[in-house]
Amino acid sequence: MNDIHIATIAIIVANVLVSLKGFNDPQFFDRYKFNVAAIKAGQRERMATSGFLHVDLAHLFFNMFTLYFFADVVIAWFGPTQFLIIYGISLLAGSLLALFFHKDEPYYSAVGASGAVTGVLYAAILLQPNDSLYLMFIPVPIPAYVLGIGYLLYSIYGMKSRVGNIGHTAHFGGAVGGYATTLLFLPSLLLSDTLMVLLLAIPIVLLFVLGKMGKI
Repeated sequence: MNDIHIATIAIIVANVLVSLKGFNDPQFFDRYKFNVAAIKAGQRERMATSGFLHVDLAHLFFNMFTLYFFADVVIAWFGPTQFLIIYGISLLAGSLLALFFHKDEPYYSAVGASGAVTGVLYAAILLQPNDSLYLMFIPVPIPAYVLGIGYLLYSIYGMKSRVGNIGHTAHFGGAVGGYATTLLFLPSLLLSDTLMVLLLAIPIVLLFVLGKMGKI
C-alpha cells in the first residue's frame, strides 16, 4: 500500500485534535455538535464543526480507519484538492440532509465524520465499482457497487425505523454528496460507466421518492 497522503493525514489530525478537545471539554463539545435548535437559531457553523467531533475513541478510530482505506482511491483519480472538496461537500451534505429530515426535532443532535467519510467511500465505489471489498465476519469478497447500494438501502431502513444510535441520515447525505461531486468532477462516467452510475443512483432516488410520499 502506498504511503498515506498528506491530505488524508491533515484530515485525520484535524479530527483527532478536535475530538480530543471535545472529550475533555463538555462545553466545547456541546457548543459545536450538530443540534437542530441551535442551527435554526443561527449557529450554522455547527453543520461543519460537528463533523470533527466524536463520541469516543472507538467512534473516532472507525471513521478514520475507513477514511484511510478509501481516501487513496479518490486522491489517485482526482488529486488532493478535489479530494478535500469531496470530503467537505459530503460533510455538509450529510448535515443538510440531517437538518431537512429532523427539522421538527429541536433536540436532535449528532457528531462524527461519518457523513464525510461515507461520501469519500461512495466516491471511491463510483470510481472503481468492480473492486472487491471484504467485510468483517464475511469471508468472501463483495463487489464494491453491491456494498454501496446495500449500505444506502440499510441507511434508508435505519432512517425509517431509527435503528440504533447512528446518524443514518448524515451517512446517506454524505453518500449523495460524494456521488454528485464525483460526477461533477468526472462527467465522462455517465457515458463510460452508465450502468454503474444508474445502479448507484437507485437508493438515492428511492429515498427522495419515499420522502415525497411521506414514508420517511
